[in-house]
Amino acid sequence: MPIAPITHLLYLHGFRSSPASAKAQQTLAWLQAHAPQVRCACPQLPPSPREAMDLAHAQVQAWQLTDATAQLGVIGSSLGGFYATRLAQETGCRAALVNPAVDPARLLADHIGEQRSFHGDDVFFFRPEFIDELRALHAGPLRWPQRLQVHVAQGDEVLDWREMAQRYAAAQLHVLPGGDHALSDYPRHLPVLMAFLGLA
Repeated sequence: MPIAPITHLLYLHGFRSSPASAKAQQTLAWLQAHAPQVRCACPQLPPSPREAMDLAHAQVQAWQLTDATAQLGVIGSSLGGFYATRLAQETGCRAALVNPAVDPARLLADHIGEQRSFHGDDVFFFRPEFIDELRALHAGPLRWPQRLQVHVAQGDEVLDWREMAQRYAAAQLHVLPGGDHALSDYPRHLPVLMAFLGLA
């Protein structure tokens, strides 16, 4: 049965990242060239995980209020992949994940304090209570793993690719030899990712 193409796409960036990231911009450029009818949002996520998920929920609800037939898709990178997993498990939408963080509460416990964005001079404070917020947002066992496509680079220098592959073993998993955390060759994988979202 053909996959219904998405009509709305939410891109969720990673920790210390922003809508100005290469992958976010490459995603927008792909849509403009190949699927200009798709509405896309790539919000700047706040440091608070709870507030980041609230923002994602608010965007989805706004779309659904204006278009009851909206077909939602999500792309999430790194910490954004963690958020996208949660959103997909709540809504049943399809999500494409790029080197998704599996247990960010554990990983980010060493990053409490002042942080600087990778893009521009934005400075924010990652607070101790954000760790508890991350724990509360963990999606738990995957209800609909078939609705997830996951791209994992074995050369990821930030996250353990084996942990990612184990977490998403039942999903449509693409384990990529080499590569890096940023997935610098992301444009090469975009056609596969977009096809999963129904945008051939």
